[in-house]
Amino acid sequence: MAKLYFYYSSMNAGKSTALLQSSYNYRERGMNTLVLAPHLDDRYGVGRVTSRIGLETDATTFRTTDDLLDIVKAYLREDPLHCVLIDEAQFLTRDQVFQLGEVTDTLNIPVLAYGLRTDFQGEPFDGSKYLLAWSDNLKEIKAICHCGTKATMVIRMDENGNAVTAGSQVEIGGNDLYVSMCRKHFKENFYREFRQLDETG
Repeated sequence: MAKLYFYYSSMNAGKSTALLQSSYNYRERGMNTLVLAPHLDDRYGVGRVTSRIGLETDATTFRTTDDLLDIVKAYLREDPLHCVLIDEAQFLTRDQVFQLGEVTDTLNIPVLAYGLRTDFQGEPFDGSKYLLAWSDNLKEIKAICHCGTKATMVIRMDENGNAVTAGSQVEIGGNDLYVSMCRKHFKENFYREFRQLDETG
């Protein structure tokens, strides 16, 4: 019986590396994989999944309006499919997480989704929220805070290195924009900036 897996972490934990390794493992055994990536993530070019250590692969992009079950069915009309892998899964919609469940339940194809659990304000992304609720298996990929403990949160930084406390939930960026931190240091940075804004406002 196929399952829906959610591999979650903060930034810089190696999610894309793990995805690429999983896809490679399937393909090395002569099996086909479908790698899906959100169209809005264009850091390394649209239709590419690239890890920080230099591994990369082509990907089929999707928008929030796309039906992922239909995309998988279209692939199956051409070739057999043994695994679906999703990069930046936090950007999925509720409906798309449901569709991925249908891929596993009706097509019997395992789905491996990789994404962030929370945004720069400590709030859950919709995709992550429903993956946490509906996945068969949850697996944490660990990142490290600058203090050496496990990083579970993400801070968005401005050009001066200060925590950003407001703004759009989605702003594509890498190490130049986001820093992974443990909860203690997230609170120290995020709420310090929040209090300063409140005092000056």
